[in-house]
Amino acid sequence: MKRLMLAVAAAMSLAAAPGAAQRPSPAASQTVATALASGAPQLTRVDVDAWLDGYMPYALQRGDVAGAVVVVVKDGQVLTQRGYGFADVATRKPVDPNATLFRPGSVSKLFTWTAVMQLVEQGKLDLDKDVNAYLDFKIPARDGKPITLRNIMTHTAGFEESLRGLIASGKAPSSLETVMKRWTPERIFAPGTTPAYSNYATALAGYIVQRASGLPFDDYVERNIFQRIGMTRSSFRQPLPANLQPLMSKGYMLGSGKPMPYEIVEAAPAGSLAATGADMAKFMIAHLDNGGVLLKPETATMMHRTTLPIIPPLNRMALGFYEQDLNGQRIIAHGGDTRLFHSALWLFLDRNVGMFVSLNSTGKDAAAGAIRSGLLGEFTDRYFPGAPSDGRVDAKTVKAHARMMAGSYIVSRRSQSSFMWAGAVLGQIRVRVDADGALLVDSIKTIGGAPRKWVEIAPFVWREIGGDQRLAARVVDGKVQRFSFDGASAIMLFERAPWYANAAWLNPAMIAAFAILLLTAISWPAGAIARRVYGAALPLAGRDRQAYHLMRGSALLTLMVAGGWAYALSSMSANLEMLNGKLDALILLLQGVGMIAFVGGLAVALWHMWRAWMGGRSWFAKGWSVAIFIAAALALWGAFAFGLIGFGLEY
Repeated sequence: MKRLMLAVAAAMSLAAAPGAAQRPSPAASQTVATALASGAPQLTRVDVDAWLDGYMPYALQRGDVAGAVVVVVKDGQVLTQRGYGFADVATRKPVDPNATLFRPGSVSKLFTWTAVMQLVEQGKLDLDKDVNAYLDFKIPARDGKPITLRNIMTHTAGFEESLRGLIASGKAPSSLETVMKRWTPERIFAPGTTPAYSNYATALAGYIVQRASGLPFDDYVERNIFQRIGMTRSSFRQPLPANLQPLMSKGYMLGSGKPMPYEIVEAAPAGSLAATGADMAKFMIAHLDNGGVLLKPETATMMHRTTLPIIPPLNRMALGFYEQDLNGQRIIAHGGDTRLFHSALWLFLDRNVGMFVSLNSTGKDAAAGAIRSGLLGEFTDRYFPGAPSDGRVDAKTVKAHARMMAGSYIVSRRSQSSFMWAGAVLGQIRVRVDADGALLVDSIKTIGGAPRKWVEIAPFVWREIGGDQRLAARVVDGKVQRFSFDGASAIMLFERAPWYANAAWLNPAMIAAFAILLLTAISWPAGAIARRVYGAALPLAGRDRQAYHLMRGSALLTLMVAGGWAYALSSMSANLEMLNGKLDALILLLQGVGMIAFVGGLAVALWHMWRAWMGGRSWFAKGWSVAIFIAAALALWGAFAFGLIGFGLEY
């Protein structure tokens, strides 16, 4: 079940947490840097092409990815643009960086943020004004505070996750206005305090662009971004315009599998872009040229350099871009994932270099993510080598700080007001400590899928052993309040799990409770069969007999409801189409019957226990009735803790 719920969390697509580039150990990096000092490869087309041709084909084949495009720009020009594999496996159509369209997912957001900043330049928008001034519906305040476009662009508006209708296929999307007004996610954090990545908030910014400019969002982007820089083979429109449809790459789960239908992103400004690699090069060149024809230099500088520190010294969120610094290089970036396409864009600001990659398959064991993050790490090591210079903390302090970190944490990017809260509860991150005081965080994996291990390099700052990722914590009144790591810190962090839903005790308690309920349910038919075989009668009559049968029926109903929720949630994690209302009838049934099963089950268990103790039953029967009552109480507690008690289809 935990794996299922982790998959639900992973299915929060269009997310693209800043990837963690896997790197050699610091010692190895120093060796590389020393070796290259006398003759480091130069960033030329010949060298980059040779390097990419050595990296990409094997990576795609090994990961079962159908095709990819990689574009590198330097000093205002395209250095190279390469297509690998196939845009259509069945017809063996190769990827053409000039002509093949990919879906960059959340890299689309950079176009939305650019549009916002254009309107800020024109005085039509103010980054620090209550966004309700630009809307025709109201976003409720949180703690008396409204949200601003600055909050939205730094993912600190405080919205809970919104998943319903995230990605669909085979239908035209609803209008942006309809999507925005259909449901406003709850604000679970005060504005400006907590990064919690939000597709809804980005789409809201797109709707504000639409209202402030007087143009539909698609029209605005086409006129003010695409046309200005010559992006002739790009579109946010869904479905694609007829002239672009033949150029669109197929999307695959596995390159060896069947192509999937074109994905429809309802929150379009957050991730509906389709573009060629060549067009994405033009966008990178414009931003590297201090905004080029898109933005004034001072606006571009503000967008690239205005950062929000949440947990220093970790990577921060800029205005729409996030930091992803490596080897002392100042890198701003954005990643993007739909269900099928996986992309990233990186700008090395001080080198006037940009790189874009997009893959058209998820691949085996989600290989696309590893290929993408490995590409950044290897590229940076090859052309801009360096090694971190870390301090050390004394052994006694290391162990003390590690003990303070140990425990269960819950991610800030989460659904909280619906049954999808179960994903956050079951997907808690556990921080452990080894004998030497190093941190072990099993859920944060390396590119090879192994758990990362962290050593403290400064007070409450840890470095990944064998890599470049840092982990840091915020301590308040001598207690660790929250932490994050470089690969996620710009868009989400991890807080102490609430006591009532802490996996350290809740998970084993739920296992024990459902084991007792399962044995109770099984004893019903098993007892009947045994009595029939041996010709015995049930030694209960009247109310005691009713309590016996009702308790076992109640246990069975509770198990059926729990199984129904497991099925519904696992279906949503396996197929994002299930997030589009296809399970509404089942969810409403589970919510209604679940109220009876969990609340009524506790009442039945109490009555059953009272009958057992008052009816002169054996000590075993009395003890088991207490165990059943505790199990029913825990089941009800778990239902509340997992967000399964309630009604509604907004999630």
